[in-house]
Amino acid sequence: ASASIMFANATRRSMFQALRASPPRLSSVSSPSFGSSARFMTTYYTPAHEYCKVDGNVATVGITDFAQAALGDIVFVDLPEPDDEFEAKDSFGSVESVKAASDVYAPVSGKVLEVNETLSDEPALVNTSAEDEAWFIKLEITDESELSELMGADAYKEHCEKEAH
Repeated sequence: ASASIMFANATRRSMFQALRASPPRLSSVSSPSFGSSARFMTTYYTPAHEYCKVDGNVATVGITDFAQAALGDIVFVDLPEPDDEFEAKDSFGSVESVKAASDVYAPVSGKVLEVNETLSDEPALVNTSAEDEAWFIKLEITDESELSELMGADAYKEHCEKEAH
């Protein structure tokens, strides 16, 4: 045990010494320039508890952790086909749990680029990873202005708190 501690300490010292000997040159790094329409991945929410993580003109859509908790154990997820098109607020699929069935709505208008096929075999993934691995569809956004009608994280949190009381 002491040999591994000594090795770790020696490694840490040599990394520190290397960094001190040649500090990073921040002045030589240039900032990337972005056009007015570029955005980093941003997450938006609907009052019906869908999320959409937007990266460029692609929205990754699913139900929120709040929604899956309210539904209980998910037993079935019905999803559309790639190339299907939806308007904002159209139902694009459904989720069934041991408690209830619920439609899932498109937060924005767009064309389905990809469907999470994993959910066909593992619908319970929604209960363990609702806002990560258990995304439902990827949509090519056709009207970016619709994003302004959705909630940000703070507004959604407040919405959930009101709904819980």
